[in-house]
Amino acid sequence: MTLLVTAGILFTGLTGLWAVSVRLKDASVIDPFWSVSFVVIAFSAVFQSRLSPAKILMLCSVCLWAVRLFVHLMRRFLAHPEEDPRYQAFRTRFGANRYWWVSYFQVFLLQGALALLVAAPLQVVGRASLPDPIGFSDMFGAAVALLGTCVEAVADWQLTRYRADASPTKPKVLNTGLWRYSRHPNYFGNALLWWGLGLMAVDQPWGWMAMLGPLLMTFLLVKVSGVAMLDAQLSKTRPGYKEYMERTSGFVPWFRKDA
Repeated sequence: MTLLVTAGILFTGLTGLWAVSVRLKDASVIDPFWSVSFVVIAFSAVFQSRLSPAKILMLCSVCLWAVRLFVHLMRRFLAHPEEDPRYQAFRTRFGANRYWWVSYFQVFLLQGALALLVAAPLQVVGRASLPDPIGFSDMFGAAVALLGTCVEAVADWQLTRYRADASPTKPKVLNTGLWRYSRHPNYFGNALLWWGLGLMAVDQPWGWMAMLGPLLMTFLLVKVSGVAMLDAQLSKTRPGYKEYMERTSGFVPWFRKDA
């Protein structure tokens, strides 16, 4: 019943957001709200139960990450009035006259369904029985989640500075800071966050099942919409990126293979 109520709240919000995207003719409005969907899921699970110290820690962890990412992506959305190239390609493939309704299923409902699966740790922690004090797994998981949030935030900040740099001496590929040790440190930070949230759920009955959420998120980031997609695209369009790929770890930060 809890999951049904949460799904109802989430999909109602996504339907409203889809209506906005139809009005704007821009499906990429969903991107800033991806993180918000997890806040909705977390609060829905907690408030269908009762608040506890461990649940408050979980809510703080996910809200810190979600608000930071929402602000970052919303700024980027407002600064670039053009629809994201991914959605432009889909709009061209399906035809502009029918993509308005195709996007509801392909983008908004699909992301909602994925969010419900990825958020398994939030739902497990949110439904925990009282008294539910803060234990070692909660503290350790929160520390890992905080580290992931910080890594993602620093990587996003470094990438934003790189993109804003108009200097003629700017390198063709960002290969400094965290980007020297990973081609996608922002994605690694995001995965780390979810493993931390998963650890916060392991002390609950069947809590290890919640690790399916981090596993799914890591798979999506590495094999579907993150590393694999961007590497394939940038290796064709960005001069010097193939050499960067040969020297730099794809996901987990590691020492660079300098020539």
